[in-house]
Amino acid sequence: MKIGIVCYPTFGGSGVVATELGIALAGKGHEVHFITYNQPVRLGYISKNIFFHEVFVKEYPLFEFQPYELALSSRIAEVIENNDIEILHVHYAIPHAYAAYMAKQMLKEKGIDIKVITTLHGTDITLVGSHPNYKSSVEFSINNSDYVTTVSKSLKNDTLRLFNIRKEIEVIYNFIDFKKYPQIEHAECKRINLANESEFILTHISNFRPVKRVLDVIRIFAKVQEKIPSKLLMVGDGPLREQARELSNELGIREKVLFLGNSNEVNKLLCYTDLFLLPSETESFGLAALEAMAAETPVISTNTGGLPEVNIEGVTGFLSDLGDVDDMAKNAVYLLEDPDRLEKFKFNAKKHAANFSLEEILPQYEDLYKRAKKFLIK
Repeated sequence: MKIGIVCYPTFGGSGVVATELGIALAGKGHEVHFITYNQPVRLGYISKNIFFHEVFVKEYPLFEFQPYELALSSRIAEVIENNDIEILHVHYAIPHAYAAYMAKQMLKEKGIDIKVITTLHGTDITLVGSHPNYKSSVEFSINNSDYVTTVSKSLKNDTLRLFNIRKEIEVIYNFIDFKKYPQIEHAECKRINLANESEFILTHISNFRPVKRVLDVIRIFAKVQEKIPSKLLMVGDGPLREQARELSNELGIREKVLFLGNSNEVNKLLCYTDLFLLPSETESFGLAALEAMAAETPVISTNTGGLPEVNIEGVTGFLSDLGDVDDMAKNAVYLLEDPDRLEKFKFNAKKHAANFSLEEILPQYEDLYKRAKKFLIK
């Protein structure tokens, strides 16, 4: 099958999932065409089954903000027509679902029918999409998609609560490719490069935006550090990075916090990690938590959004109320102070993560494509 994928090409969860999905589909023999303004960061190579079509936005002095949606819809229509694309799968409502609708209307005039699947990922619904300036367009785009999916039950409920949706919404969870998380021996992992043998390693991975509450990460770690010798890996970049660095200075733990920037080798970084911190204001699913669990890392997180569907309280980690830094620090110390307890939670984390393996989730997308086209996928 020939599949077009539209996504953000960044380190954010929606772009990562879309890219990994495309790579997996190509591995199954499908022809996958990525359509976006940059090559996706997780797309390390172009193979015979993977193609990248860049969206160019011509600058024009009349426009203060260049009309990306127009360029995107035109490029989508062009790629579909020139490559006989059968399924168009767009990730994130704004502006992708809207651009997909416009492209579909353009193609109809040429006698080409394309099936559009829209996958909603989170802030496109709960934050941006529900804003009065965008709500009507998002609602229209969802209702005019052929199929709609969300990455968690929580996000499905939020979508139905915030919008007047007439379409059936299916839940297809995010996934992990376990082949990228092989068992790594301690000698290979070389933890000593980052911490002393007596120190534990805690990690946070995000885009450092306010919704991720990275300042809470620093505060949690400061409290843990008072009782348990440890280091903190801050992986990612974004608007609150400098504030997080300043706070670590103020709390006197600067030498214990390593800011590593963005990375395409998250799986390798997680092999160092004993505990993962995710005190987010909301997570539609919690892909970073799942990646940590796949690397045998228990998770300390909030209980918001889809996180309770991924991180099981008292089994794979612990859930706390938003902003309850004391409780999250207490739970972290509880795990780290007992080696046997920590090992049990590590085992549970990886075991539960297997429910979100690529092998479990990919067939659900393939079945959806088959239903959309009423076409038997080879």
